[in-house]
Amino acid sequence: MRNKTLALLIGSASLALTAAACKNATTDNQVEAAVGSASGINLAAMDKSVKPGDDFYAYANGGWMKNSEIPADRGSIGAFFVTQQELEKRMDGLMADLGKTEAAAGSNERKLADYRTAFMDQAGIDARTLPALKADIAKFQAIPDKRALAGAIGGTIRADVDPLNATDLNTENLFGIFVTQSMANPSKNVPYLLQGGISLPDRDYYLSADPAMAKLRDAYRPFIAKMLASAGLDNAEARAKRVYDLEAKIAAAHSTIVETEDSTKVQTWKQSDFASRAPGMDWGAFFQAAQLSTVPEIAVWHAAPTRKLAALVGSEPLDAWKDWLAFHQIIQVGPVLPTQMHKDDFAFFGTTLNGTPQERPRDKQLQNAINGQLGDAMGQAYVAKYFPASSKAEIDTMVAGIKSAFDKRIAALPWMAPDTKKEAQAKVTTMKVGIGYPDKWRDYGALEIRPDDAYGNYRRAELTEYQHQLAKLGKAPDKGEWWMVPQIVNALNIPLQNALNFPAGILESPFYHPGADAAANYGAIGAVIGHEISHSFDNLGSTFDSQGRLRNWWTPADLQKFNQSGQALVAQYNGYEALPGLKLNGRQTLAENIADVAGLAAAYDAYKASLGGKEAPVIDGLTGDQRFFIAYAQTWATKMRDETLRARVATDGHSPGNFRALTVRNVDAWYTAFNVKPGDKLYLAPEQRVRVW
Repeated sequence: MRNKTLALLIGSASLALTAAACKNATTDNQVEAAVGSASGINLAAMDKSVKPGDDFYAYANGGWMKNSEIPADRGSIGAFFVTQQELEKRMDGLMADLGKTEAAAGSNERKLADYRTAFMDQAGIDARTLPALKADIAKFQAIPDKRALAGAIGGTIRADVDPLNATDLNTENLFGIFVTQSMANPSKNVPYLLQGGISLPDRDYYLSADPAMAKLRDAYRPFIAKMLASAGLDNAEARAKRVYDLEAKIAAAHSTIVETEDSTKVQTWKQSDFASRAPGMDWGAFFQAAQLSTVPEIAVWHAAPTRKLAALVGSEPLDAWKDWLAFHQIIQVGPVLPTQMHKDDFAFFGTTLNGTPQERPRDKQLQNAINGQLGDAMGQAYVAKYFPASSKAEIDTMVAGIKSAFDKRIAALPWMAPDTKKEAQAKVTTMKVGIGYPDKWRDYGALEIRPDDAYGNYRRAELTEYQHQLAKLGKAPDKGEWWMVPQIVNALNIPLQNALNFPAGILESPFYHPGADAAANYGAIGAVIGHEISHSFDNLGSTFDSQGRLRNWWTPADLQKFNQSGQALVAQYNGYEALPGLKLNGRQTLAENIADVAGLAAAYDAYKASLGGKEAPVIDGLTGDQRFFIAYAQTWATKMRDETLRARVATDGHSPGNFRALTVRNVDAWYTAFNVKPGDKLYLAPEQRVRVW
């Protein structure tokens, strides 16, 4: 699932910088120095010639920035690079082990082995994928009328959750379906209908007057034509123009990222209401094909876009929609396209769009595909070998300490009314935290995987995931449900479940060193934990109560004070410039920035409490507080290609890592730890420091 909108229903992942990694000797050497250091700090990554109060990011990461290069097959690298490298080595070993023994038919091991065989057989893909793809496209080209079109749109709808990054939603289908508990009634699961239909990352790519965006649009149109021609369609340029023009109209119908964040705009429609509320599409045919015809009510997250998209189905020529369906069928299966089509797909989406010169090796593409389509099958093998019970127990202790610190911070807020505090504290105490892996693993028994059918495996896995999500309808929500696989370097908060997931993949160096000095662990993984807890209290999470119900549990005065703090943070981040003339959107990144500020403060409190009243030792010439803040900043070491950075600023709810490191400006203890004074470039007067929680 290449293209995304915000996944506000399941919260926000704290990382989302890089999904895969390549070998980099300098980085490896630096990490070895960090692991071998008594402090747990990557001393070689620092540049101590920089004054901390002038540029704390450069002070903590200047050496790393100078000596690290972005590999040719990546758009960016960061601190997660190291963790991802080790994870990939482990995954390679697990995949190699699959071929050493003959697994039983139908077992997870057999499915993984057969999936790998088909995916790695490029000659087989070249021989088999194009005929299968042409057959699917032929069905679209044969659509006789708008009723059949509505059925085709409904039949291609899929579950809108990407297991590789649970904060992102697929936008390539015209609509997405996301199944989770109702905002109004937490005792039942409901389907949420979401906007989609574009293949560039966001509506601004179609609508912005920015010359860089215009240049991308100019490259996108011939790419569409090339892919349609490669799939055997005639008059490819004329078809491509129809596809692009339709996508531009779809993009204009979309809500912005900021608008999408407003959970109060979600509406519940009866199926019988769709025809009158969103005329233009045969909704009966749509819901029948989408296997939703027996569901009486749908939660419509994007109500206004849904009306506009339905109107486009009615008003735009049938031929344009048929070509649109064909193009989207092609690009949704990029990893299993024939060789030349696959190269063309990467040339646009990888190089033109994100500035990445070289594609990842095929075996690393396999890892991403397996994580997305057989993630729990691989996850079981991963945690059995690489995630010891001792690590789970130590992280559990840290989580308990940070939750306690957050609870105490709420209790001490002078501006918050008792009733508001009571509900806020209830959210903390009832929060369900998953560490390492889910309590219950996915069952892939219904998924057919063949060793000679990569295209079919890919499509069947998507359909199986969709049916898995639909099977939750009519059942009570599972508060322990995970939205990430264990073998991923990420974490997330799920507001509707009031739950957190901390996969095993991130509970490794450099974020977490088992049994190491508390300062570095609390500054690194502790801040990640605090960040995810804090998402329950960001501008979105704070609209849900402890049961996951959308409800205003604030007094008017408390809400006004909270919003004032948010506005101060918006202003702070609006002042940061990512590229010349390209400033951050503080409103777009507000939820993540709130979580960074509140999470870092709670992690610091928990670190101090963990000392039991004792003074932290000086290690490697650094005090405990200094190690805490340096460890935090080093988790946000980031290098991005300009194209990747531009896309990040335009579409992501996270600020780039170098600006996230500057969260320290809002924490009083940082000023004391590094003797930051008025006149230093990063200095904020006490009244300017944002304290959200």
